[in-house]
Amino acid sequence: MPRHTFILNGSPVSVDVADDVRLLWVLRDVLGVTGPKYGCGLGVCQACTSHINGKAFNPCSVPVGAVQPTDEITTIEGLPATVGKDLHPMQEAWLAYDVAQCGYCQPGQIMAAVAKVRQARAAGHEIGEADFDEIRNICRCGTYYRIREAITAAAKEL
Repeated sequence: MPRHTFILNGSPVSVDVADDVRLLWVLRDVLGVTGPKYGCGLGVCQACTSHINGKAFNPCSVPVGAVQPTDEITTIEGLPATVGKDLHPMQEAWLAYDVAQCGYCQPGQIMAAVAKVRQARAAGHEIGEADFDEIRNICRCGTYYRIREAITAAAKEL
């Protein structure tokens, strides 16, 4: 088996798996990181949204062979460490606005929201309606209004 090395939630990891195994399965089944959820396996529902080098991506759509040793993968488990707190401000807002119902999509929603706030700031503006419309994560419970409220609140803290 080929050996694949990358940085996961701030620590280097190595796994022995075939190049074509999707990164989501490496994270969940090999490394035991269960925050990114399996939804569709096609990058459509985005329940598995995580970050690669600070940008949102869907590990269900990326073969582990495409991940470079210098790539930094951050999942919901590693998000608080990016701000040096027990919870990331986006997670705190999620709790404050009582966003979750079933909770299945929430890790992916939070990771997409953090990336979108960063992207808006890099473009020189605060997150707005057009940015919200670009977040394509599916919530089966339909808590989109509370999701937007939480993102707006957390953006003020980031």
